[in-house]
Amino acid sequence: MANLMNSAAERRLSEYFDRIGSVLGRKGRRESFALYAEGVFGDGERKSIEPIAARACADPARVDAEHQRLLHFALDAPWSDDDVRRDAARYALDAMTAHEPVDSWIIDDTGFLKQGKHSVGVQRQYTGSAGKTTNCQIGVSLTIATRTEQVPIDFALYLPETWTEDRARRQEARIPDDVQFATKTELALQLLRRAVDNGIPPGLVLADQAYGSSKDFRKAVREMGLHYGVAVDPRSVVMVFDKLGRRRDEIISIIDLAHRIDTQGGFRRCTWRQGTKKDLSARFALRRVVPAYDHAQGGIDKREPVWLLIEWRDDEDAPANCFLCSLPGRPTKKQLVRRVMQRWRIERTYQDLKDELGLDHYEGRRFPGWHHHVSVVLCCYAFVIAERVRHFPPSAGRPLEAHAQSFTA
Repeated sequence: MANLMNSAAERRLSEYFDRIGSVLGRKGRRESFALYAEGVFGDGERKSIEPIAARACADPARVDAEHQRLLHFALDAPWSDDDVRRDAARYALDAMTAHEPVDSWIIDDTGFLKQGKHSVGVQRQYTGSAGKTTNCQIGVSLTIATRTEQVPIDFALYLPETWTEDRARRQEARIPDDVQFATKTELALQLLRRAVDNGIPPGLVLADQAYGSSKDFRKAVREMGLHYGVAVDPRSVVMVFDKLGRRRDEIISIIDLAHRIDTQGGFRRCTWRQGTKKDLSARFALRRVVPAYDHAQGGIDKREPVWLLIEWRDDEDAPANCFLCSLPGRPTKKQLVRRVMQRWRIERTYQDLKDELGLDHYEGRRFPGWHHHVSVVLCCYAFVIAERVRHFPPSAGRPLEAHAQSFTA
């Protein structure tokens, strides 16, 4: 982060540490947080507790004491992850929304690759981070995005039933009694509800097919007063409205509908982002539909109509992505394309969190330690985003990638 730091930025960092420290309370916690955060910001290859302590001590004889101090902060100190993350989110969002409004809330998950079987939540499971099934933990995240910037504000650790139903593992990992098995979709809804309760400025909820294909997820999002733009399984069935707004009786899968539209020449090219190397574009079709799940049980007449956006990429024989979007009114195809495609930016954020700030470097095995480490990393990233916005304020004439700059310590 050196390229962003000057005397004014250093003063803001000190004030930021004081701000987070006021949430942490006791002096010892404030000092430990500052030491931990400085280690996360630092240029060390590993951002786990032991190397952070070693780099922080000029006197080798003090390394063990500093190590124990940080271990206590991460494992035993009773401070609230929710309170710390909420304050960090507000700090970053104050800077971001001074230039442009919140556009979207992005739900996604990422893998924390591990060796062995003792790290809390670890098992062989699929993660998009590796593109395969591997030994890892999974963290579900909520990221708040404007048109040009985004800040992750919350994470939840997915605990497979092999952990939640094993009393010995629960005790060893210090999993709280009130933490029971929850699917990734249920964890995502917990993050969304917490953000709503915390007064985070609303945005369009974006999620991939793993979340968006769940009718319960979509229903819960709407019950929170939010709108969604989520990917869904192309085998999902819908009923289509005609140009006069009349719903047809036919129930058809999205994939079959896409092929029908294609034979009628109904797909049109749309560019959703001007990149530094080339424009990103594909062919899209937009239809007004109502989901037809459980159609044999009736109730379709009471169901909310939504927009169906279908993406068909060049030289492919089937649609690449299908989205359901609950936005009201008549958004244009280009507006919907731009908004749902915001979700792909989360991969760059995960890369920064891991490569630059050591999100996946935590080497402890316990539930409180994982969450405390993630909280410190989120605090650090919130400060980085606020500084980046100050140094590179959004400009309508600049490509989006110009705002997605990496940072080095």
